[in-house]
Amino acid sequence: MTEAVKTTRSGAVLVATVDNPPVNALGVAVRAGLKAAIEAAEADPAVQAVLIVGAGRAFIAGADIREFGKPPQAPSLPEVCRTIELCSKPVVAAIHGPALGGGLEIALSAHYRVAMPGSKLGLPEVQLGLIPGSGGTQRAPRLAGIQASVELMLSGRHIGADEAVKLGLVDRVGSAADALTEGLAYAGELLARQAPVRRSCDALALADKAAAQAQLDALKADTAKKSKGLFSPLKIIEAVQGALDLPFDEGMKRERELFLQCIDSPQRAGLIHAFFAEREVVKVPEAKAAQPRPFNTIGVVGGGTMGAGIAVSVLDAGLPVTMVERDDESIARGRANVEKVYDGLVAKGRMSPEAKAAVMARFSGSTSYDALAQVDLVIEAVFEEMGVKKAVFAELDRVCKPGAVLATNTSYLDIDEIAGSVSRPQDVVGLHFFSPANIMKLLEIVVPARVSADVVSTAFALAQKLKKVPVRAGVCDGFIGNRILAVYRAAADHMMEDGASPYQIDQAVRDFGYPMGPFQVSDLAGGDIGWATRKRRAATRDPQARYVQIADRICERGWFGQKTARGYYLYPNGARVGSPDPEVLAIVDAERERAGITPRAFSNEEIMRRYMAAMVNEGANVVHQGIALRPLDVDVTFVYGYGFPRFRGGPMKYADMIGLPQILADIEAFAKEDPLFWKPSPLLVELVAKGANFDSLNKPE
Repeated sequence: MTEAVKTTRSGAVLVATVDNPPVNALGVAVRAGLKAAIEAAEADPAVQAVLIVGAGRAFIAGADIREFGKPPQAPSLPEVCRTIELCSKPVVAAIHGPALGGGLEIALSAHYRVAMPGSKLGLPEVQLGLIPGSGGTQRAPRLAGIQASVELMLSGRHIGADEAVKLGLVDRVGSAADALTEGLAYAGELLARQAPVRRSCDALALADKAAAQAQLDALKADTAKKSKGLFSPLKIIEAVQGALDLPFDEGMKRERELFLQCIDSPQRAGLIHAFFAEREVVKVPEAKAAQPRPFNTIGVVGGGTMGAGIAVSVLDAGLPVTMVERDDESIARGRANVEKVYDGLVAKGRMSPEAKAAVMARFSGSTSYDALAQVDLVIEAVFEEMGVKKAVFAELDRVCKPGAVLATNTSYLDIDEIAGSVSRPQDVVGLHFFSPANIMKLLEIVVPARVSADVVSTAFALAQKLKKVPVRAGVCDGFIGNRILAVYRAAADHMMEDGASPYQIDQAVRDFGYPMGPFQVSDLAGGDIGWATRKRRAATRDPQARYVQIADRICERGWFGQKTARGYYLYPNGARVGSPDPEVLAIVDAERERAGITPRAFSNEEIMRRYMAAMVNEGANVVHQGIALRPLDVDVTFVYGYGFPRFRGGPMKYADMIGLPQILADIEAFAKEDPLFWKPSPLLVELVAKGANFDSLNKPE
């Protein structure tokens, strides 16, 4: 018997305890141990039932990620699940903590299931570009029906014990102090009433075939719309169709075929990379070097859209917020901006008025910086102008207690300059939230030269508390995300002036997998923001560099996007989705004529080659210059902050999958038209010369 599964006897019950810290992942030792435990129970006449439990804080949290990409080792998980299901003696699964993916498939193979309060059950394989591959697509629909089981698989969400009982995936919610006690009590009760073996493969939730087929057809149509470009969601539908059409064993074979198709899909490689990158991105030198400072109270300076969003994020994390604004009217507006978010949740029935009142009780507003005298950490979120920021930091330097962390939410400005303006530069860090700050997951943690390691560590701890995905960035204009954005947006502008319409470019980018194209994003964010940045940079712009003026012409007319009902697109009557504007196309034509450009046609494929080459090349520069620690930091920034399609892994992973020699060849070809813009990154050139890729730079030291 392997150590990963320990067996003991409790009367007539054989207890198989999965003990594979930290989360009892289904490595080969666990699989072999579970199979051996069932075989031992079958061979021992004194054993009348089997109980499967997890040691520590999980039942089984899923596959062992250390085995990803390695050759499969016997026994396979489907084989283990079938061994459990075919056991001639009742098998009980007692679930506590996570029972996810293969962990839930193990539980569904048992004959009876009890889940403790606080359990998390789910089949989240879709998030890795896979489908449940060990009977999840066959057993869950037979137990819970089409609608509930397919939605669970397509969303990848986790459900609690109560919902699992309601859906029919679990028999009861436990009430004892622990899963072992509850499981033994349940097994004893089953034996006392001579309960039969009850197999999920024989469950009858699909008995009404016509109704089940109608539900599956509707889900298929919805999935085809919502999951455009994604591979595994429709494979889930196909596998569940097998549960409807085929005998169980044939349905299992079909599931395995589809699972292997997903394994071979390039999307799986992208999604697995994104999965690992999110976990690696927090491994930064400062977090290893120093413990975070305690933070129990947070200040926010500024109550506009960004300041209010940050305040909501902090309130949602259970922390108190003190907001400072310049006058009574502004603080009232800031409070209203915060309340508006919670009022929306109350209106949708997602929050009770009492819960809203409890959250707002932790919010206080003031027009005096003195209100921040005792906060542990303060986040400045005022207008993006250096003089304004420095004035705020002078006040924070005056009033904040020693050791308070002073953070700026700037998107572009030089944080070293801000830090140098106060007497405690070691306490100053950048926290670049993305709008809306209470929704967007990315948080760029910008590390100025003189900051203490414990302040950076505190910023990462705050990100975890706020449920954000943090990325460490160095100081430069735009940090990681906005710096790279400026370059690929310039590439889009060049193509627009050279002959592609903004609408074609947006369509090509959406077809690639982005939710929106660059010109739609500009309209959503507000064209005036980019315009202000361009004006700020005008004095330092290389006079030899190509500069497309189309956006300036649009902004000069006061067309800033959705907020002014027109930008690149028209937004009549408050429409959220824009329609093409013939007057914008006339502006584009006039600017081409002014610049002496004869327009030419672009294919969507050529648009994306240029768009991605610009993104990847600047991403390589950012890594080369140490602004990003590793290529994966660039990938996480773009997946979580800029809508980059997760199934492609991020721009640097995408480049690896296309092949760096191809990317470099494209850049060198484009450089014949514009050698200043299309200058290959030294890092890209070096990697191609060595036959290496970006992923080789992601490995831990």
